[in-house]
Amino acid sequence: MRYVGMHTQIRRNNMLTTMLLLLFPVIILGMVWVFLALVNYLGNGYYDQYGNIVRHLDSATVNYYFMNALPWVIGGVGIWFAIAYFSNTAMVRAATGARPVTRKENPKIYNIVENLCIACNMDMPKINIVDDPQLNAFASGIDKKSYTVTLTTGIINRLNDDELAGVIGHELTHIRNHDTRLLITSVIFVGIVSTIMSIVVQMMYNAFWFGGMSSRSNDDEDNRGNGISMIAVFVIGALCCAIAYLFTLLTRFAISRKREYMADAGGAELCGNPLALASALRKISGDPGLDNVKRDDIAQLFIIHPQHFAPGMMNFFSSLFSTHPDTRKRIEILEQF
Repeated sequence: MRYVGMHTQIRRNNMLTTMLLLLFPVIILGMVWVFLALVNYLGNGYYDQYGNIVRHLDSATVNYYFMNALPWVIGGVGIWFAIAYFSNTAMVRAATGARPVTRKENPKIYNIVENLCIACNMDMPKINIVDDPQLNAFASGIDKKSYTVTLTTGIINRLNDDELAGVIGHELTHIRNHDTRLLITSVIFVGIVSTIMSIVVQMMYNAFWFGGMSSRSNDDEDNRGNGISMIAVFVIGALCCAIAYLFTLLTRFAISRKREYMADAGGAELCGNPLALASALRKISGDPGLDNVKRDDIAQLFIIHPQHFAPGMMNFFSSLFSTHPDTRKRIEILEQF
C-alpha cells in the first residue's frame, strides 16, 4: 500500500470533485439527446414498396430541439443540484434518523472530539447520534458549517475511550481530506441521474403501450412496425440503464478503497493508538448496524459498510465494486503500525 500526504489527498479529492461537476452535465445532456433522437426516429417512418417500414433519424431536427431544451435542462438540473447540495445535512439525517447531541447530554464524546480537533488544528464539527444499538459511525458535510460526525448509541456504549478516539479520528480524517464533500457530490449526482433515467424509461414505456400497442390493428405491417418500435424502446431503455450504472460505478471508484486506508492511517495517528482502532474495527465488523438505512449511497458513508455478501462467486463480484476494502485487511495494516 502506497500512502500519500494529506495535502496531496486533499488536492486529488478537489480535482475529482471538479471532474464530477464537469462530467455530470455531459451525461445528463447526452441522455436528453438520446431521448429526443428516439422520439424523432420512432416518429419518422414510412412503408416502402415491399410493405416494410423504413425509419430514419433527422439529426438536424433533433439538434434543433436539443438546443432549445438545453437552457431548460441545465437550469432545472442546476436548481435541483443546488437544493440537494445545500440540504445534504437534512438528507443524511432523514435517511439515518440522526439527531444532534449536546455537550451536556454526552460530555465524553464531546471531550474526545474536541481533544482530537485541537491535536490536528481543525474546527470542531457537529456531533450527531443515531439511536441504534448496533455499531457504526460516519462523517458527512460539504463545508465547515455542515461537517458532522455521527455515532450510533451502540458504538458509544460498547467501545472504550481509546477505541472511540480511533473511530472518531478516522471520521475527522475524512473531513480533513475533503472525502465527505466528494461523496456528497457523487451521491447527489447518482440520485439525479437515476431519477431522470426512471422518468424517461417510464415515459417511453407509457408512450408505447398506451400509444402504439393500445390501438388495435389487423394490419400486419402496423404490427411489425409496433414490434420494431418496442425493440427500439427497450434497446434505448437498456442503454440509459447502462449509462446510469456506469456513472454509479465511476462514483463508487471515486470513493475508492484508498480513502478508507488513508482515513485509518489518519485516525491511528490522531488517537496515537493504531491497535485501538484495529480493535474498534474488529468489534464493528461483528455488528455493523444501521440496517434501517435502505439507501446504499448513504451507507457508503459508514466506517464499515453494513453489507452482507452472499457466499461464493456473488461475494467475489460484490467485493470488486465495494467502496470499502476488506475489514480484515484494514485491521492487519493497522496492527503493523
